Amino acid sequence: MVELGPLFFILAFFLGASSGSFACAAASRTVSGAKWWGLERSHCDSCGARLAPRDLVPALSYLVLRGRCRFCGARIPLACFAAELLCGALCALFLWRFGASYSFLFSSASLPFLAFHTITDADTGYIYDSWAFAMAGAGLLLRLAGGCSAVLDGAAGAAAGFAFIYAIIFLSRGRMGTGDAVLMLGIGAFMGLKFTAAALYAGFMSGGVIALILLAAGKVTRKSAVPLGPFLCAGSAAAMLFGGKLAEYLGLTVPWPWTV
Repeated sequence: MVELGPLFFILAFFLGASSGSFACAAASRTVSGAKWWGLERSHCDSCGARLAPRDLVPALSYLVLRGRCRFCGARIPLACFAAELLCGALCALFLWRFGASYSFLFSSASLPFLAFHTITDADTGYIYDSWAFAMAGAGLLLRLAGGCSAVLDGAAGAAAGFAFIYAIIFLSRGRMGTGDAVLMLGIGAFMGLKFTAAALYAGFMSGGVIALILLAAGKVTRKSAVPLGPFLCAGSAAAMLFGGKLAEYLGLTVPWPWTV
């Protein structure tokens, strides 16, 4: 693997932060029913003022503006800053893990989808099917570079992820929403069969730990609904970063595109 200098990791951070910024804006407008595509310009949600390029530099603009709109002084949602930082950090970690490779581009392409679903599910408890289907389509299209076997692996991951969650929905008699099953359809197309299993395991484990902490702290009760989507997305990121090493440790072959 070619050794990369600090500049490449800085560029990777801002690439990921840009994905997080886009996902946050798209999520906010989707939830409110506003248009986010086409010629729509970025604007302040409080005063409606159009934002200039200097207001939209991922992560840096928030720090320079001290978290407030330059025009009206309204607070910029901290969630957007957090999404930019997390996506930026993940993109830099993907570069560290995979180097300058197709694996890096593939994993980075999942970030806007993972960020979008995390934000909307945490905010509203709702998974938008259109974004999950778009994620599945993007994953399968990107897998064309790996040939027929890679596409079939993505399809198998999508089917397995959907079926696993839907089985839980069936057994729980509808106490769990179908959105998480559709989300795993999109995640599975990116992950492939083996990494989908790793993503599910990491997602449920992290969700369980956080739920126990919140329960112990009195923030939720046993009957409270805790969104699963953010944990499934976090599990997917963990699977991309560490799934290859785990597979090697277990003596399993690492599937394309996760080989480096």
